[in-house]
Amino acid sequence: MEMNNSLLINRFFTRNTFKELINEGYCETYYAVIERYVDNFLNKTNYECIKDVYCFLKNDYPNEYYYKNTLLNKLLLGIHNINTTTALTEIPIAGSKADFILINGKAVVYEIKTPLDNFDRLMGQITDYYKAFTRVVVVTGEEESEELNSLLSGYPVGICVLSKKGSLSIRKEPSEYKNNLDNDVMFSIMRKSEYENVISVVSALPETTQCRYYTACKNIFKSIDTEIAYSLFIKQLKQRTKVKPEYFNALPYELKFLAYFSNYKSVEYDKLYSFLGSQGGDGCICPS
Repeated sequence: MEMNNSLLINRFFTRNTFKELINEGYCETYYAVIERYVDNFLNKTNYECIKDVYCFLKNDYPNEYYYKNTLLNKLLLGIHNINTTTALTEIPIAGSKADFILINGKAVVYEIKTPLDNFDRLMGQITDYYKAFTRVVVVTGEEESEELNSLLSGYPVGICVLSKKGSLSIRKEPSEYKNNLDNDVMFSIMRKSEYENVISVVSALPETTQCRYYTACKNIFKSIDTEIAYSLFIKQLKQRTKVKPEYFNALPYELKFLAYFSNYKSVEYDKLYSFLGSQGGDGCICPS
């Protein structure tokens, strides 16, 4: 695949693309992709076009969105429950960003390495993740799993394989590893309301100037026993992502990850459903 094609299709299943479709009624990226990758798109609904593009990802170009969407569907929706489990994505941790995190009774970081990636940065990413979480799993393809298994031999990191048919299998369960937890790193991940909630459990909030408030809160958090701090930290993260089940549950499989992290309002869901049922060539969402 040529580079321009790769860049184009990687922009298809993104919040920006669907935000344009919902708010402006048109997105150049969307229509460029379906024209290029969908046969007879003028006679298909937008949902059928989206399904065809997703099928292309599965069979020929398993990119990060395909992996993330599979994890969300198979793990969060297939094994857990959106009312009791929280998923997070693109969370900055030290010098890395976690691809996918699931939090229920425990928290697990999933680092994705598609067949389009390499393992050059993996060990550094894993080191960063253990500064804020105690369980890490690397998700990769079947052909890459042997190299990954050799690379992670002796490490507490789990290994999960996404098959060409779209099924997930755990090849190695992650072991809990607490030795590298760092209060400083955990604090940097939390929003103001979150670290204030944590501090309120163990202490009064600091009374100081606005410019010194962040540092004062950080110092209190750093003084908390690390395992206690971790437990309080995870409890706050678990409360982050909320979706509207009555709208979200009816969305097609291919758009679950996108919608989960888009924080759509009811009217936006309505526009999206209308768009999915309209024709691929002329089905635009008309802005309110």
